[in-house]
Amino acid sequence: MTSSDQAAPDRPVWTPWRTVFAFGLVSLAADMVYEGMRAMAGPFLGSLGASALTVGLVTGAGEAVALMLRLVTGPWADRSNRHWRLTVVGYAMTAVCVPLLALTPFLGSAGLAVAATLIVLERTGKAVRSPAKSALLARMATSTGRGKGFAVHKALDQVGAFTGPLLLAGIAGLTGLLWPGFAVLAIPGALAMLLLAQLRRRAPIATRADPDADDAPALDRPPRSAWAEVRAAAVGADLPGTFHLFSLSAALTTAGLMTFGVMSYRFVEAGLVAAAAVPLVYALAMGIEALAALATGGMFDRWGGRVLLVVPLLVAVVPLCVFTDRLWLVLAGVVVWGAASGVQDSTVKAYVADLVPAGRRATAYGVFAAVQGIGALVGGAVAGALVDHHATLLAVVIGVLQVVAAVLLWRTTRRG
Repeated sequence: MTSSDQAAPDRPVWTPWRTVFAFGLVSLAADMVYEGMRAMAGPFLGSLGASALTVGLVTGAGEAVALMLRLVTGPWADRSNRHWRLTVVGYAMTAVCVPLLALTPFLGSAGLAVAATLIVLERTGKAVRSPAKSALLARMATSTGRGKGFAVHKALDQVGAFTGPLLLAGIAGLTGLLWPGFAVLAIPGALAMLLLAQLRRRAPIATRADPDADDAPALDRPPRSAWAEVRAAAVGADLPGTFHLFSLSAALTTAGLMTFGVMSYRFVEAGLVAAAAVPLVYALAMGIEALAALATGGMFDRWGGRVLLVVPLLVAVVPLCVFTDRLWLVLAGVVVWGAASGVQDSTVKAYVADLVPAGRRATAYGVFAAVQGIGALVGGAVAGALVDHHATLLAVVIGVLQVVAAVLLWRTTRRG
C-alpha cells in the first residue's frame, strides 16, 4: 500500500467488526445526503424552470455517469492502490455538491444550469468512490465473513436511504420550500466526512497487508498504460469467466427489478395510493430491504452464491402483485421488491470479491456496475414502454428474463 494510505502507527486499531460498522455509518450519513437529493431532484429542477425532458436528461446523465465512469475509476484504484484517497474524494463530492443546491434558487437564470451541474458532479463522486470503497470493505470483512460484513453495511446504508427522503419531505412540508432541505443535508454530509477520517486512521486495513493478497497474481502482470487499462476493463480482460456469467445474470435480474418510480407511477395513476403517501411506501420498501440484507448475510457465508438463486424468483413475482387493482396485493409486491433488492444488493459485492483476485477487485466492481447499469437502462426502457397498456406482457417479459438469469446464476455457482 502506498504511503498515502498508511495509518499513523501510534493510533489504536479497531476490530474488524467495529471497522465494518463504522463504514456502514459513513454510508448511512452519505445516503441521507444523496438519496434525499435523488428523491427531490425532479421537483426541484422543475421549480427552477426545467421541463420534463430536461429533468430526464439531467437525472439520466447523472445515473449513467455514476455507473459507466466506474470502468475508469475501478482500474485507477487498482493501479494506483489509492483506495482510501478515491473513497474520501468521492464522499467529499457528495457532501459538498448536494448542500450547494440550496443556493441555486438565488442565482437567477443560471440556477438551473448550476443545479444540473451539481447533480451530475454528485453522481460522479459516486463513481469515484464506489469501486475503491467496495474493495476496501471486501478486505475489511474478511475476518467477519464477507456475507455478514456486506449485509450489515447494506442495512445501515438503507437506514440513510429512507431517512434522507423523509427528512426532505418533512422540511418541505413545514416550510413550503424545497431548497432548505438541501441546506440541512450539510449536517449528515459533514458527519460522513468526520466518520470517514476517523475510520481511515483506525481501520486495520490501513496498517497491514491485504490478507487475500496471495490470491492476486494479476498484480504481477506487466505494467500497462492508463488507456490500455481502461480498454481492458471495458471488455473485462484478466477477469474469470465465472465473473462474467455472474455479471450477466445480475444484469438480467436488475433489468427485471423495475425502479420504484415505475411502480409508484402505476399505483398512483390507478388511484390506489395518494401521491403524498408515496414516500411512506418507499420507506416501507427500504425497511424491508435492510431486513433482507441482514437476514441473508449469514446465509451467504454458509452457502455462498447459491443464496442469490432466490432473487430471480422474487423478481418474477413483483409484477404479478404491483400491477393489480388491490392495494394489499400492491403493497405485498412492494415488500417482495424490497426483499429482492436487499438480497441482491447485500450479497453481489461479497460474491464478486470471492470470484476475482484481490488485486483486481476494484476493476471488477467497476465492470460489474457498468454491466448492471446496462441492464437497468434496458429494463427501465422496456418497463416504461409497456407499463401503461401492456402490463401483462411486461410481466411475461420479466418472467422470461428471470428464467435466463436463474440458469446463468446456477451455472456460475456450479463453476465457482
